[in-house]
Amino acid sequence: MKSEAEPDFPTFPSPSERDLPPGRHLLLKEHLMTEIRQTETETETETSGAPEPAPRRRRAWLRPALVAGAVAAAVAAGVLVASPFGGGPAQAGPPSKETVKMLEDIADAARRSPAPKNVRDDQFVYIKSKVAYSSDEGLAPLHQREHWMSVDGKHTGLLHEPVNGHKNVRLEPELPLASSDSNYRNLEKLPTDPVNMLDWLNKVADEENNGKPFVTVGDITREALMPPEQAAALYLAAAKIPGVELVDDAVDAAGRHGVAIAHEDDGERTELIFDKKTKAYLGERSVLTEDKPFGKKGDLLADTAVLERKIVDKAGERP
Repeated sequence: MKSEAEPDFPTFPSPSERDLPPGRHLLLKEHLMTEIRQTETETETETSGAPEPAPRRRRAWLRPALVAGAVAAAVAAGVLVASPFGGGPAQAGPPSKETVKMLEDIADAARRSPAPKNVRDDQFVYIKSKVAYSSDEGLAPLHQREHWMSVDGKHTGLLHEPVNGHKNVRLEPELPLASSDSNYRNLEKLPTDPVNMLDWLNKVADEENNGKPFVTVGDITREALMPPEQAAALYLAAAKIPGVELVDDAVDAAGRHGVAIAHEDDGERTELIFDKKTKAYLGERSVLTEDKPFGKKGDLLADTAVLERKIVDKAGERP
């Protein structure tokens, strides 16, 4: 039986601004940007007296610049990363045979997964997750998050995350759509071979993710619905990213054990967790691997688990 989120779209109190550290991923970025838009809207409303519009949706993996003026440098054998011994950058090595084999298995499972049938442009991708991510107050308690994303990117979506004050927040489309938008129709246009997919990942990373293609892999995997052939190409492309590693045992926010594909960059380690048997995506963990001004080594920055991912007819509808 289907149910719907509350039909009214109430506003939420304007939170205080937060000085966020680098390296946070989609969940925290979207949370921050929604708050900023809400604050800006309230300020404009107070000044002009005009009715308050709904906050606009940002692209699903758009990340603010992590370090002012930072530039990603690619080299033939790898990418430049912070040297563990200090004194300059070092090259990340190619993934191990075991890592490549696991990503090949994950890609094969993705390719064999059934594609949704008869998807219409006016439908929505519904994703229910359990999430916790850090702020200046530390790691938030685990809570439920629901996100409705327009199939063609041109219809108003919805975010329901009451713990953060985001109760049925309308996500207006940003038109014209960018070529890197994560709506389903756009993802259908992506390459189905790993070489061209890697080129695309690097292009998006250079434009939006500070030259970090693994970040883009995680952002797409976390809150989007990838067509099977494109999903397979995505994971095969990830096997070509220097520094990618295999973790034999990792646990998502729902307590499910799996294997993880991990990557460390700028003192932050991100793990994409997959079911050991089915190779289906489970969730993500992000942890500091060195002390930072905003946290200590070992601090958890993000902990997520995808619980449901379906196509529904309208924003607010649950499967």
